[in-house]
Amino acid sequence: MIESLGDYYACAKLAGAPPPPRYALNRGVLMEGVGCFLTGLCGPGIGVTSYSENIAAIGLTKVGSRRVIFCGSVVVIIMGMIGKIGALFASMPGPVVGGMYLVMFGIVAAVGISNLRFVDLTSSRNIFVLGISLYMGIVVPMWSGPIMADPETAGMIKTGNKEFDQLVAVVLSSGMIVGSFISCFLDNTLPGTDKERGITSYRLASEDGADKELMDKIYRDPVMEFFAKKLPILRKLPFVPE
Repeated sequence: MIESLGDYYACAKLAGAPPPPRYALNRGVLMEGVGCFLTGLCGPGIGVTSYSENIAAIGLTKVGSRRVIFCGSVVVIIMGMIGKIGALFASMPGPVVGGMYLVMFGIVAAVGISNLRFVDLTSSRNIFVLGISLYMGIVVPMWSGPIMADPETAGMIKTGNKEFDQLVAVVLSSGMIVGSFISCFLDNTLPGTDKERGITSYRLASEDGADKELMDKIYRDPVMEFFAKKLPILRKLPFVPE
């Protein structure tokens, strides 16, 4: 979910759209949940979520039209039914795939770092939060990997509850979760003004770039809007615009 919310903002930025409103974020998370439910019914049990590689492709191709994405998804479904095409992609050399991922993830990382333009990077407080979060997000998974792989050392962090131990292992092995948790904790506990934290600048930028007609054109779903007009009580749902 943390990755998905970041992907939504990154996608809007690369597509030249205003930041997504709260109801659009909730709708995106809802549809990912529906997708995971449907895949579970079909049997594979593979989680359906947003992919940063696709967002980076928008930055490379400069194409963010939903019609293009829809047509591309239909083509991918058809290609998935033809085994020869899958074999062709599977035969691609590893360096080619690695080079493609290098560019794509580099663009996504740069978009994420660009959000720091709202933050006062001359503040020692913000530098401390940023440095500790990045360092722990890199080091903790590197430290936990060998420990989890060795049965002798893995017992150091086992509590006896299998489900809880699996949860701890997943959290410690994900640099994104570790870094996000530490950054959120430090940013909300260390004293700092809204201007220093970048909240004031972000709100001003969001208000200046918020065109109501453009927001409605991009983020309001016509089908959902139709049912909301018929049943006004649907406006109480978090994924329906007010």
